[in-house]
Amino acid sequence: GGWGSLVNPTGVAACRRSGRLVVAHDGKKRIHVFGPNGSCLQRFGERGDAGNDIKYPLDVTVTSDGHVVVTDGGDRSVKAFDFEGRGVLAVRESFCLPWGLDATPESEVILTDSEAGALYRLTADFKKGKLKKCQMIRSQLISPRGVAVSQTSGAIVVIEHLKAQGPNNSSTRVKIFSAEMDLIGQMDSFGLNLVFPSKIYTTAVAFDKEGRVIVTDVCSQAVICLGKREEFPIFNPLISHGLSYPVGLTYMANNSLVVLDSGDHSIKIYSS
Repeated sequence: GGWGSLVNPTGVAACRRSGRLVVAHDGKKRIHVFGPNGSCLQRFGERGDAGNDIKYPLDVTVTSDGHVVVTDGGDRSVKAFDFEGRGVLAVRESFCLPWGLDATPESEVILTDSEAGALYRLTADFKKGKLKKCQMIRSQLISPRGVAVSQTSGAIVVIEHLKAQGPNNSSTRVKIFSAEMDLIGQMDSFGLNLVFPSKIYTTAVAFDKEGRVIVTDVCSQAVICLGKREEFPIFNPLISHGLSYPVGLTYMANNSLVVLDSGDHSIKIYSS
């Protein structure tokens, strides 16, 4: 039961300390924890109504203090677990549809609420299972989903999903905010079309350790580097073949890039 046991995976995260990878997917147990060599170490989070259950996971992150945090679209909550799969905290606050999330170096969690058009910062003592604060730090976003936090600068990048008139006309926009939540730069599919020949539809985003913004593009089945915030956006394809529907991105401690491919239900790891 290695990488091949995933069903419609939606999110991936790396534990920087241990090299473990955590994947959210739609199987019987919704969270799988893999060792660096691809062996499955742990599975948890069945569909149901108990405290440790997960109805429909949309994204996952791992905090630096070793907790797995999941957005559950099924009951509109954020749930935290230890690596053994024990539920330590469930936050329902007043989320409309919590979607993407990423952890800061201080074990805070930045998350998007796609229906509310908002970005939240969630502070908790996960070991004690106590929520300290859940603060909205940005509103008036349009269907924000994927989000990433720079581990060096604290900058935050968000993917908005814009709905246009007519079928198949939806597009995406990437926004970068400073750690103080000032808008530094943005780039939408239309703006990209002026610079690059292809329409880009972004599903996942990450920062590499130099602070460059890395995104997936399901139109060209690629992973693209958009550069650091001061040069954003440049266009540098990192992976342009071998992917079918990339929906998740994360970097491991050794700087390998992990791509979650929903097209063939797999994890693909690339050396830097």
